[in-house]
Amino acid sequence: MQEMSAAMARRTALAAQGLASRRSRSGPAGRAAVRSAVRTTGLLQIDSVSVVVRAHYAPVFSRVGPYDRTLIDEAAWTDTVRRPRSLVEYWAHEAALLPVEDWPLMRWRMELYRHGRWGGAARILDREPTLAEDVLAVIDHVGPSSAGEIEKHLSVERPGRKGPWWDRSDVKVVCEQLFAAGTVTVPARSGFVRRYELTERVIPADILGIDIDEPDAVRALIEKSSRALGIGTEPDLRDYFRLSHRQAKAAITDLVDDGVLEQVAVRGWNAPAYLHRDARTPRAATVATLLCPFDPMIFYRPRVERIFDFHYRIEIYTPQHKRIHGYYVFPFLLDGHLVARVDLKAERASSELHVIAAYVEGDRDARDIAPRLRDVLHEMAEWLELERVVVGTRGDLVAALR
Repeated sequence: MQEMSAAMARRTALAAQGLASRRSRSGPAGRAAVRSAVRTTGLLQIDSVSVVVRAHYAPVFSRVGPYDRTLIDEAAWTDTVRRPRSLVEYWAHEAALLPVEDWPLMRWRMELYRHGRWGGAARILDREPTLAEDVLAVIDHVGPSSAGEIEKHLSVERPGRKGPWWDRSDVKVVCEQLFAAGTVTVPARSGFVRRYELTERVIPADILGIDIDEPDAVRALIEKSSRALGIGTEPDLRDYFRLSHRQAKAAITDLVDDGVLEQVAVRGWNAPAYLHRDARTPRAATVATLLCPFDPMIFYRPRVERIFDFHYRIEIYTPQHKRIHGYYVFPFLLDGHLVARVDLKAERASSELHVIAAYVEGDRDARDIAPRLRDVLHEMAEWLELERVVVGTRGDLVAALR
């Protein structure tokens, strides 16, 4: 069995995620660079928090630098003859954008979710058995619609009733059930609100018609996750697309037998690792960039701790007085290591990127980190069309940063 050092495994993982080196360029990254970054990650997690920028935009910036965010919007939420839709929403690693051609790989999950991801929709449909059909009829008639717009279409008083015959949230729950089941999807958003449409009107027929059984789909997903990760343990590989241990174990065995994956031992790791046959291990990692909390490089926290010796938790849901590092903290990646934590907020009214707090990780020297971080912060501010970077007072890095 091949043995690797932890440093080699870390550089392999960074290279697979497009975070080992960045191509030199003049001006904002173009369409080809953005597409390449999305292909590298394989998915972009979606989250509603916009304290700095929506989560699905940030990983591309981390890999290519400033770019036009409408390129992601076009890929996911527009569809023209000249530029066909290339990304679609579904439950991959949580809610995510994934390549349209990967839609058939999720059919087994759509079947699993045919009554919704939780139990709410089933209870509602027991009470109002025609509501799903009514929702689909509205969408069929009027086209892409938000849950609120569908509610308005359905809010017709019935004899003996005052107002709608369902609770106001019922329509939204049923829309989400239909989305999870793959019956509807999201071709557009308005103010980040989902607009639902019949799937057959969004996914091309040649893709929609592909039928892949669960074992083959899971095997393909594990191959995709291993390619995106470069090297990983079994929990790493299955977490990328939120697969079960049972599914992942069988798929990994097949991929090892076929030579796609090689089992290796990484010194310091407490579990076997699997190296993708196309993974490369660069001599050095030279990127300086900020990673949002939902970046694919760091969204599986046990892997972050194993690879970087960096204990990381998002503190959005932690009461303010109990937060250690801040509300929306970006780890700072510098030359292959996570060297700092930066709590950021975009104050658009004043056109400022606020560094609320910044902390050095471990015993590193703030004077070595600050100049590189300063450059990245100004690059981010420019990308977000903010005029200034304002540094606060919290943390042992802010003095050097100012």
